[in-house]
Amino acid sequence: MPDNATDMEFNVDELEAPSWLNSQFIQKVLSDFEESPELMVTDLKITPASAQGDHYASVMFRTTVDYSTSKGRFSKPLIIKTMPEQEGHKKDMLSESHLFSTEIGMYTKVLPEFERILQKAGDNTKLYVPCLYHSLEPRQVLIFEDLVPQGYAVIRGRPVTEEELRFVYTKLAKLHAVSMKVMNEQPDFLKEFQYGLIEMPTLMQDPMVTTGMANFLNFLDKTPEFNKYKPYFEKLKDNCIDKMADVLTEYRKNFQPDGYYVLCHGDFHLRNMMFRHNKDTSAYEDVMLVDFQISNLSPITVDLIYSIYMLMEPEQRWDLGKNLINHYFSVLEETLKKVGYKAKMPTQAGLWEQMRRHKYYDFALMATFLPMILAIKQSTAKMHDIIQDNETRKKAYFSEFYLEDLKHLLPKYEEMGFFKDL
Repeated sequence: MPDNATDMEFNVDELEAPSWLNSQFIQKVLSDFEESPELMVTDLKITPASAQGDHYASVMFRTTVDYSTSKGRFSKPLIIKTMPEQEGHKKDMLSESHLFSTEIGMYTKVLPEFERILQKAGDNTKLYVPCLYHSLEPRQVLIFEDLVPQGYAVIRGRPVTEEELRFVYTKLAKLHAVSMKVMNEQPDFLKEFQYGLIEMPTLMQDPMVTTGMANFLNFLDKTPEFNKYKPYFEKLKDNCIDKMADVLTEYRKNFQPDGYYVLCHGDFHLRNMMFRHNKDTSAYEDVMLVDFQISNLSPITVDLIYSIYMLMEPEQRWDLGKNLINHYFSVLEETLKKVGYKAKMPTQAGLWEQMRRHKYYDFALMATFLPMILAIKQSTAKMHDIIQDNETRKKAYFSEFYLEDLKHLLPKYEEMGFFKDL
C-alpha cells in the first residue's frame, strides 16, 4: 500500500485496471460494507498503487470513490489488491500459491484476535489496516482503506533510520509474542497457516532462486579478496535450497523441543511497512505492517534473519543486526509477560543460538537475494529484469554495495562459527 508519487515508474500490469474493476463492482462492495443498499457511486478514479520494486506477488490499484447515500455525499480512498491477470512470468509464478487465502485469514481472523489480546492486556497497538472486502471466487481480491490520506507513507529515496527500525521491531515483537501465546493456548487456531516460501513450488524452482549459489560462486572465483571463502560455499552448491527449506519448514516437518516458534510475517522488508510521522515536527507516530501473504508458523528466526538482508541498512547488517534484534527480544519478553504467556520463556541467549543454528538461511539470502535487493534499492536494475534475466542478476554481484557488504559479512560469519560443520 505504498504512497503515490508523480515521478514513480509503475509496474506495467498496474497501468490499466481490469475491466471488472469498475463503478458497479465498487458500488456493490461499499453498499454491502456500509449496509446501504441505496448507495450510488458518482465518480471513480483508478491509478497504480505501487512503484516498480515495491512488490511482485500481486497487482495493486489505488482508487478514490465518490458516492452518495441517504446520509449525504462522501469520498473514500481505497487500495485494491488482486492476482496478476496478464499472461507471463508473474502470473505463472503465483498461479498455484496460497497467497490470498493466507492474507484473507490474517486480516479477517488472526490480526483482529491478536489486537483483542493486546488490548485486554492494556496495549492499544494497531496491527493492521481494516479490510473492507475479500474474495477468492470468481477472482482473488482484497480491498483496504488507503493509509496515505491518514499520513502513512513508504520510505523512499533515503535510508531507514535506526530509530524507525526500532519501532518496526517493536511491532514485530508484539505480533510474535501474541502468536506464541495463541500457539500455546489454542494450538488449532493457527493451524491453517502453513504456506511459506517453500510451499510456492513455482517460486522455489524459478531460476531466480536456483541460480543463486552458482552465481555467488562465480563471483567468489572472480574476486580475489574473497577466494578463501569459496571452499565453504562449494559444499552448499547442490543443497543450499534444501538447507534453506529445512529452516523454513522446521516447525511443520522437524519440530524441535527447544525451538522458538511463532506466526511469522513471512516477507518482512521495507516496502511492506508504512510509516507515519508528525507533519509539523517529523516525529515518529506509527508504523503499519502490510502484505501478510506469506504469514506462516515458522521458527522465530525466519522473520529476523530475513530482515537482516531485506530490511536493515548495511551498517546494521554488518554485525547481523545485534542491537536491533536484542531490542526486539526485550519487547518480545515484555509482551509475553504482559499477555500472560504460560509456557517456558525464551531467553536472549537461546534466541542467538537459534540464529546460529539457522545459518543456512543467512547463506541463502546473502548469496541469492541480497545482491538483487541492493540493485533494486540503488536503481541499478528493475525488479522484473533482475527476476527474469540471469545476466542482470550476475552483474548485481559485482556492485560496490554488495562488495562492501561482503567485506563485513563473510568475516562475521567466520567469527561466529558459521563455517564450522558445513
